[in-house]
Amino acid sequence: MFLEKELSKTVFVRQNLNELTKNSNTEFNFPFLIESLKQEEKWINGDLNMMILLKSPKKKVVLTILHAGTEIDSQQLNDSITIKVLEGRLNLHIRERSVSLIKGEQLTLNEKLNYSYNSVEETAYLLTIT
Repeated sequence: MFLEKELSKTVFVRQNLNELTKNSNTEFNFPFLIESLKQEEKWINGDLNMMILLKSPKKKVVLTILHAGTEIDSQQLNDSITIKVLEGRLNLHIRERSVSLIKGEQLTLNEKLNYSYNSVEETAYLLTIT
């Protein structure tokens, strides 16, 4: 079952905890990977940390963890991206609108948009670029 909220013609929020792994043959132990990233010096020193989980010509999946209060400004490439929260909470700001994503929710951007986001609490998310 999906929970969809249309923000514009190209932005959707969906709640589905297993969508990424259901559509591929790869399964990840996200709690283990997140804990591994938190043990690295970069994270301990207060920086965000990330790990590339999948890289192919058609798709790239990156696991990222943020400390509470981290703010990120980004500009989307010409590709479609999906941000899926695995732990914590993100506030995303797109076209003068904001949406809060909690564990299990995701947001897909299907066109080039400027966006920013901040972590309300310690947060882990997947960034999928297709």
